[in-house]
Amino acid sequence: MEQKVWDMAIVGSGPAGLTAAIYAVRGGASVVVLAGEKWGGQLMSTTLVENFPGFAEGIQGPDLMLAMRKQAERLGVAVLEKNVTQVDFKQKPFSLVSGDEKFLSRVVVIAAGASTLWLDVPGEQELIGRGVSSCAPCDAFFFKDKKVAVVGGGDSAMEEALVLAKFASEVTIIHRRDAFRASQAMQEKVLANPKIKVIWNTEVVKVNGKEKVESLTLKNNQTNQESDLVIEGVFVAVGHKPESDLFKDLIEMDERGYVTCQQINHFTTATNIPGVFVSGDVFDKQYKQAITAAGSGCMAAMDALVYLDNQEAVGQNDSHV
Repeated sequence: MEQKVWDMAIVGSGPAGLTAAIYAVRGGASVVVLAGEKWGGQLMSTTLVENFPGFAEGIQGPDLMLAMRKQAERLGVAVLEKNVTQVDFKQKPFSLVSGDEKFLSRVVVIAAGASTLWLDVPGEQELIGRGVSSCAPCDAFFFKDKKVAVVGGGDSAMEEALVLAKFASEVTIIHRRDAFRASQAMQEKVLANPKIKVIWNTEVVKVNGKEKVESLTLKNNQTNQESDLVIEGVFVAVGHKPESDLFKDLIEMDERGYVTCQQINHFTTATNIPGVFVSGDVFDKQYKQAITAAGSGCMAAMDALVYLDNQEAVGQNDSHV
């Protein structure tokens, strides 16, 4: 029996992937989402989301993702909880392998997301969503008039601290070196803010608390002296890792592994491979929000639909149009 060729295969099932799926199927395409065994992206480990439009009282992260999935499936999208282990972009249709199964598709949208780099210290994972966070724009409001800490020394850490300073009573930046690596402009903003103080040459060795974060155990890496910092929230800002290893050496990426977009005619989400598009945190180094991921998923789907239409018009010519 001849194998089915999908119009669009989407790798990833966070806000970017599921939004792309909804737009694509509404545009008349047959769509399969290879969602991963752990589907739903970073929002599956998030608690209350209050900054996604349309939910006046907020919504739990997993509930938001389940609603997106149900919407996609109701419209006819096949959402399969399968990990993609191999891809072939050298010939059309593209092929994506999961275990002993192969999926063929005319276009592919990469929406594999990114994962937070955590500190990997005792207590951290147990208290995610209960005082441990990696997104100040998402969670700062919950720490109004409370003492919080930010771990990191780059621009992301500076941005987290500045957002938190609008709500928290005190923000302590904990940095393992004696100087920030953030831009000078960001450093000046942080160091000029009276609510923000810095602890240098220091690492977090433990997050303490039972039901919620109560304190951090810190270690000065010059003296090895340990101390406790009483806080109610800690924001980890030591970086993100784009989930792009699967596509290494196949499509263009920057030095950090973020897939790079190509501005090709009206396509703004195209990669260097004709017919392969990208959306969400696997390429977004700047915003990293659910709503921006969803927006880029919409853009990638619309670009891909135009590409499919143009391919039909030119008889499956594989060049960008």
